[in-house]
Amino acid sequence: MTQVPAPTSPPAAPGAFAALRRRYARLSPDMRRRLPALALTLAIEVLLVLLLLSLGSAKREIAEMRDTLVAFTSPEAQDEPDEVPSPEPARPRRPAAAAAPRERQSAPSPPAPQTAAPTPILRNDFSLESVPRTSQSPAAEAPQAYGPAFTPAPGDTPQIAGSGPNGEPLYAARWYRRPYDDELAGYLSTAQGPGWGLIDCRTAPDFRVEDCVVVGESPRGSGLGKAVQAAAWQFKVRPPQRGGRPMVGEWVRIRIDYQLRPRADRFEG
Repeated sequence: MTQVPAPTSPPAAPGAFAALRRRYARLSPDMRRRLPALALTLAIEVLLVLLLLSLGSAKREIAEMRDTLVAFTSPEAQDEPDEVPSPEPARPRRPAAAAAPRERQSAPSPPAPQTAAPTPILRNDFSLESVPRTSQSPAAEAPQAYGPAFTPAPGDTPQIAGSGPNGEPLYAARWYRRPYDDELAGYLSTAQGPGWGLIDCRTAPDFRVEDCVVVGESPRGSGLGKAVQAAAWQFKVRPPQRGGRPMVGEWVRIRIDYQLRPRADRFEG
């Protein structure tokens, strides 16, 4: 038997490798050390170029997807055939009975009464003075405030009933400056109005008051007395006068009314 020789692999081309080895041997030692770094840098640049190309294609695909309008239409519901009502059978018409002609005698209508024509009103005969005027009820007077009256006129200050905490004489105070709404709002906001708070205070220099005590309030338990007492440090009150001379240190009574009215005149002293 003749032996068939086994197929052999094609010999590798030694020429290409030999040429590369010769070129590598010709390189200087410094160039040989730098060659791996150059190859790595070149590979990184190639990877960056490929990455940028892939990102550009992805952006184009996204832009194309955004520019594309896709419309979805739902299947229309099938119109159900309306049931056609079956025609009703025609009913036979009954012959109308001949109505016997009846002569109706109309009663004679009475003559309409003649009404007298209204007298025309001339323009000169009409006067507003002849129109009866409705009597207007006098407006209910506001309750008199018990506290300081805005009366800066000179003179002796009247003494009122009552006394201070230790039996001191009590005078009716007069405002040097009325408290502003903003000064009272922060304290009276926690109280329950409408109502009033009554306090007794000892006058101090610069038209101030101090050592204030709660005398009364209405409604009881509303907290208006405590609120007025807390706000009294802002009050500007004239001290009582005797013989034209101010008596600083005397006691005065102050009342603050709290009414549910517009903010401009809600608080009255």
